[in-house]
Parts: sequence; structure tokens; C-alpha cells
Amino acid sequence: MAPHSLKKNYKCSRSLKQFYGGGPFIVSSDGSFIVCACGDTINIVDSKDSSVKSTIEGESDTLTALALSPDDKLLFSAGHSRQIRVWDLETLKCIRSWKGHEGPVMGMACHASGGLLATAGADRKVLVWDVDGGFCTHYFKGHKGVVSSVLFHPDANKNIVISGSDDSTVRVWDLMAKNTEKKCLAILEKHFSAVTSIALSEDGWTLFSAGRDKVVNLWDLHDYSCTATVATYEVLEAVTTVSSATPFASFVASLDQKSKKKKSESQATYFITVGERGVVRIWKSEGSVCLYEQKSSDITVSSDDEESKRGFTAAAMLPSDHGLLCVTADQQFFIYSVLDNVEESELVLSKRLVGYNEEIADMKFLGDEEEFLAVATNLEEVRVYDVATMSCSYVLAGHKEVVLSLDTCVSSSGNVLIVTGSKDKTVRLWNATSKSCIGVGTGHNGDILAVAFAKKSFSFFVSGSGDRTLKVWSLDGISEDSEEPINLKTRSVVAAHDKDINSVAVARNDSLVCTGSEDRTASIWRLPDLVHVVTLKGHKRRIFSVEFSTVDQCVITASGDKTVKIWAISDGSCLKTFEGHTSSVLRASFITDGTQFVSCGADGLLKLWNVNTSECIATYDQHEDKVWALAVGKKTEMIATGGGDAVINLWHDSTASDKEDEFRKEEEAILRGQELENAVLDAEYTKAIRLAFELRRPHKVFELFAGLCRKRESDKEIVKALQGLEKEEFRLLFEYVREWNTKPKLCHIAQFVLYQTFNILPPTEIVQVKGIGELLEGLIPYSQRHFNRIDRFVRSSFLLDYTLGEMSVIDPETESEYPKDKKKETEVSAAVSAMEQDTEELNQETPSRKRKSQKSKDRSNKKRLITEAQGSVIAV
Repeated sequence: MAPHSLKKNYKCSRSLKQFYGGGPFIVSSDGSFIVCACGDTINIVDSKDSSVKSTIEGESDTLTALALSPDDKLLFSAGHSRQIRVWDLETLKCIRSWKGHEGPVMGMACHASGGLLATAGADRKVLVWDVDGGFCTHYFKGHKGVVSSVLFHPDANKNIVISGSDDSTVRVWDLMAKNTEKKCLAILEKHFSAVTSIALSEDGWTLFSAGRDKVVNLWDLHDYSCTATVATYEVLEAVTTVSSATPFASFVASLDQKSKKKKSESQATYFITVGERGVVRIWKSEGSVCLYEQKSSDITVSSDDEESKRGFTAAAMLPSDHGLLCVTADQQFFIYSVLDNVEESELVLSKRLVGYNEEIADMKFLGDEEEFLAVATNLEEVRVYDVATMSCSYVLAGHKEVVLSLDTCVSSSGNVLIVTGSKDKTVRLWNATSKSCIGVGTGHNGDILAVAFAKKSFSFFVSGSGDRTLKVWSLDGISEDSEEPINLKTRSVVAAHDKDINSVAVARNDSLVCTGSEDRTASIWRLPDLVHVVTLKGHKRRIFSVEFSTVDQCVITASGDKTVKIWAISDGSCLKTFEGHTSSVLRASFITDGTQFVSCGADGLLKLWNVNTSECIATYDQHEDKVWALAVGKKTEMIATGGGDAVINLWHDSTASDKEDEFRKEEEAILRGQELENAVLDAEYTKAIRLAFELRRPHKVFELFAGLCRKRESDKEIVKALQGLEKEEFRLLFEYVREWNTKPKLCHIAQFVLYQTFNILPPTEIVQVKGIGELLEGLIPYSQRHFNRIDRFVRSSFLLDYTLGEMSVIDPETESEYPKDKKKETEVSAAVSAMEQDTEELNQETPSRKRKSQKSKDRSNKKRLITEAQGSVIAV
């Protein structure tokens, strides 16, 4: 059998993060993206696959209102800080901001022209702002409660603003009124509780207002009279109208034709309501008839208590054929669309975008192709995600409390089965193909913390519980297509540990089962009678995870003592111990046919290990909290991780792609290196310097600049070469010059290049170079040292003139040529004194082994001084 190639690296290819934390949201005019508030940040989410396209930091301000301009180029946001901000969605920068209200802004709306912005505040006021100038154009007051909703009339020629408040009134304001008393055109009082939503009909003459008094009022804007009151018998959170020429309009028209009510000659208006019951209802204004109501809610309810019911909090009709968008209280976006059947059309949930997953407890891949991922979060449901788009495909609801564990398999008939263990002390068997529960198992007296299917026969599964027992459940005789769940039966039960069982695993041949417990031990049991085989002792803390190797007779365990151990099944001895995590190791799983494994822990790290060498090959830090869940695909060996930060990361093996990229880079480097050598031979210094920068070869750059310095017209050539550099290359140049400047042999080239660079670049561009402060701090001390050394050489050169003049080697200088200057004499005297002082220090530092006569010493000193002076002149 050919040896398996070891994996060297994984890359996070896709990530599902929290993008909506409740609160305001706004849909683009074409329905392609949704702008959501998530704490103090704004996320722009793709409505197709819930991927976050971009994020805007809100400067630690909890957002309360959002609005978009009609062309979707500007975004308006407001929060508790009362600051209204205008964002450019192309650059994601705040282009304007101002303060206006005396309290938080609760609602916003943009005029059809895009030039005006209306804001509703908790200070009971409605203000209209000029978007370009940022000043207030209209000031409306009169509400006696918090103004929660506001909208402009869609017709730009009708200059009115409509607002709804907690004082149970709706007010209509005139933008053209000059008299302050005539600003409020009408006060619409029919509600007995807070007005939660307002909407206008397509023709713009009928106003709908919904409130928590469980009614919808219809108002005629011609005379501001209430034309109808529709009792919905539920607390309403949103009302929206149905636009014509859409699939929804056709669907509603077909429903209207089937209704037995007599048709009136006047044109009826249709509207949709959502509220606390979590169902979508479609109404006809004529006669207040409910044309359609969902049979059951698509929202999962945790228990039978009224307080725990979670309904819809908002709704909006999406443009064109995108459908109806409904928002739930648990941060989910439901998109409903009309499904055309042969017999009749039907309203179905076409897409579910999950804004927040809470803490992720467990996850597994589904099916042979592993196209779906089943996730158990801190909820009483299991969410199944499409791996390709990371959108929630469907939900398995049935448990009464939080789901703690799950496992998946493909049955002999080809159906995908899922088993779940919950805090409600039951196990449930699901058919993922039909999305239904086919079996329920009861009998445990504690939370079911671990479940595992058989690996070979798929005729049973095991469960471990907080009651310290291990149970084997039989799947014989269970119909996978049953509509009603049947009671599951146990084959065998054993009290396996002294404390809670955290993990269970079944061997590949279905002959053994392993359990890991809070009592710091793991035990191996023989199936089907659960006969004890061996106990694995050695961990110092509780064991979180156990798994059998797919090829060897060994078991891997992960523990709270920060270690991972591999044990021999035959005698229970510890074969290897792996240390590297800085906190508890929560999961460990074999990959590459048992030659490697991956582990994750409470330190938020994912680690890749080599079993043979006990070496940690790679460490990945993509989580901000504990990583509780780890799933490994059997076929693709794709890895999924999830944890306390509510983030799901998908990892793909990038060993082959990394190797190809490395080979491609080496090949490209060789070609570019040859191109560099050709440019040097052709004396194309500008091109050669740019190539040297691209290849990151500082020594070659120095050689090129040194070669330019030796040419006669070096200034022009260097300036030409420097002008062809980019900003990032200038930063590299400063780094190279800093290193050259530290060495006396290279400093003259460094100073020459630095001089030419400062002549080319203006100070404004130099300041913008990344890390320029640190670079200059490294350049200045050595530059000062070099200039001081040159200054000493210049002063020392006067000694040569003096010495040669006294020796009559050169003609004495005439007074006309060299006038007597006391300053010059002082400099010469100072130079002579400095040289004598240096000579004395040198004589004191250099010990002599033999005594010389004073005469020979003076002669040697004179000779040395003349030589040094000559050298100084030459150096200068």
C-alpha cells in the first residue's frame, strides 16, 4: 500500500460569523444586500449566502436606526449617542455627522429625491435634515410619547411626513407649511396602544397603521378618515403592502378568487401582517378578510410558556421577485417566496439566514458527499447548513431543551440519519432526507452528553449521559419513512463511570466502544453486551473526547490537563503524550488514516499533529473563545470548527496548493533574477533597481547604487532610478539605507542615496511612509557619528599643511593669497593639540615590550603623524 502524503497546512476557506444582533436593519433597493446592526458595528450582508461583504465600525455606539438613500450609495445611522452619521458605501467612510435630537434616534427615512432625511426620536420630536448640508430644515413636535416610526410619502410631489408613536397616535406633517400651527395636517387616533408600524398603499392614498392593540387601521389620506379597522387578534410588529406585478400579487389574486366573499366594484388593497404568533397572514382591505394564514410557525419555540414564544419583529417586501423578508426575535431572516404547484400556489420558506448561532456545542458533516453540516447550538434545535453557501437549509426541531450532542451516518437504504442527545434526557433519531423525527429514546436520568452511531452495520447507536450510564440503542425494525416517531429500545446498559460521561466512540468494526468521563479515566467495552475490556488511566483532569484509530489498535483521548494521549487497546498502556495546548484540550480526531490528528481546545487554537514524530506541524488561531466542536469529513477530510464565539470555520487541506504556489514562486524568482542580470549587463539601472526591489535583494540594490555612484553623471541616473519607485519600495529603500548606514564601508553610498531621496520626495510624502519615525530614529545617530568623524578628518588635515610648511616641502603661502587670520591659526592650533592628544592616548593604550630612546620615539611619532595626515586628506 502506498504511503499517504502528510498534510502540512490547512486554510480557513469559509467562515460563518455573527452578522445580526437584533435591532435595526435595512434592505437595498434591488434586494441584493441587507444592512444589519450588530452591536456597535454595521454589517453589509449578501442576501444570497449570508456572507458579510463589508463591515463598518460604529465607534462604540449601540445602533438604533438605519436608512439607505434611494440609489444605495449613502447609508445613514444613528445610535444612543444621538450622533447621526452619513456613510459612503463605496469607501466605507463617514463623510458627515451631526447631533440633533435630545434622545436616541428610533427611526429614520430618506426622501425619494435623496436630499432629505427624516428622523424620529425618543425626545418625542420628528426632525427633517438636509443631507448635503447637515442642517435641520423642519422641526415637528406634538407627540406625547417616543416616536418609533417615520416615513416620507413615496410621491416626491406630495411633501408630507408620517410618524407613529407610543402615544397610540399617527401624525401627518406638512413640509411646505410656513405657519407653525399648520405643520400638523392630521392626528390619527384610533389605536389604544403603541403604534409599531406604518405603511402606504401602492397608489399612495391609503395608510396602514399596526399596533400592539392587535388591530390594523386603514386611513384615507384625502380626508384623513379611518376607512376600516381589521382585528388580527395578535400583537402586531409589522404591516406591509403587496405590490402589483409580483408573484405575491398573483398569489394573492388567486386566493381572492377562491374566497366566497362577494367582490366589490372598488379596487381592493392587500396587506401582510406579522407579530407575536410567528405566522404570516395576508389580508384584503375590502371586508377585512384574511385570505391566507400559515398553518404553523417556522419559528422554534423552546417550551409551552407564553413568555418564551418568539415571533416576528419586523417584515418587508423585497423588490422584484425576491419575496417577503421576515425577521425573528432570535436574529434570523426568513425569506418567503411563492411556490407554483400544479394544483395551487403555496407560500414556502425559501431561505433562512441565521444572524447569530450562540454557543456551538457539537457539529458533524452529513452524507457521503459531505455537502451539509449539522450544528448543535445553545438551542433546542439542530440547524443544517449548506457547506457551499453557509446558509441554513433547514432546522430539526423537537427537543424541549438544549441539544448537547449529535452524530450522523448514511443507512443501508441511502437515507442520511442524525441522532441527537439533549438536556431533556432524551435521544432522538432523525431522517435528514425527509427532515422528520422517526424515533425517540427515553430512559436516561441525566443530560445526554454524547452519542455515536455504529461505523459498519448502522444497526445501533450508543449514548453516554450525566447519570454515568452507557446505553446501546437498537435500530432494528425502525421504518425510516415513518411519519410519527416510535419509541427506541435499548439492547444493553452499564454503569460505566463514577462521574458524567463526556464522550463516546465506536470502533470501526463495531466490536468495541470507548467512553471518556469526568473521573479522569477512559474505558473500553466489548459490544454488544458491554463487557469491560480495559481502563485507560493517566490523565490528571477530566476527559473531553475519545476516538478510535481507523487503522491501528489504539485510542486517542483529549483531556483538561492540556494533553492528548494515544493508548494501546490491548493492555491500556499510554503510547504517546502530546503537549502544546495552553488550556484544556476539548476535541481530538484522527486524519490521514491515523498518521496525523487535529485537536482544538479552550485556548481557541486548532493544531495539526504528526503521530510518528509527536510534532505539532501547524497552529491556527481563528477563534476568540473555546473551540467546543470539531468535525472531520471522512471523504474530503475537510475540517469544521465551532465554539463559544458563535463562529463556524471551514478548513480545507492546502498542502498541494501551497506546494504549487511555492514552486510557481521559485520559478518566477528564477526568471526575474535572470531578467535582473540582463538589465545589469545592458546598463539599464532603473529597471535593474526596480527588479532588485521586487525580488527583495538589498545587497544587489547596494551594488547597483554603488555602480551608479562611480559613473560621471551619477546624480541624473540615481534620480531617474528613484523616481520609478513606488511608496512601498521607498519604505524598503529606507530600511536598506538604515542597515547600510551602520557600516563605515557602506555609509558613503547610503548617505548619497539618502540625500538624493530627500531631494526628490517632498516632506508630505516622506511623512506618509509607513514606519518612517522608527526608520529615522535608526538613521540619525549613525549619520551624526559619520559627520563628526568627517569633521575630525577635516580639522586634522590642517596639520598636514602646517607640517609640510615647517619642513619647507611646499612654498610658504603669501599674505595676499592666505591673509593672516586668527581664526585659521586657532583652528590649526586646535588640530595640532587634538592630534597630540590622540597620540598620547594611543601611546598610553599600546604597551611596549622594549624600551626605546626618546629620540627614536619622537622620530617614529612624527612619521606616524605625517602618514595619518596624508591619509586623512586622501579620505576627505
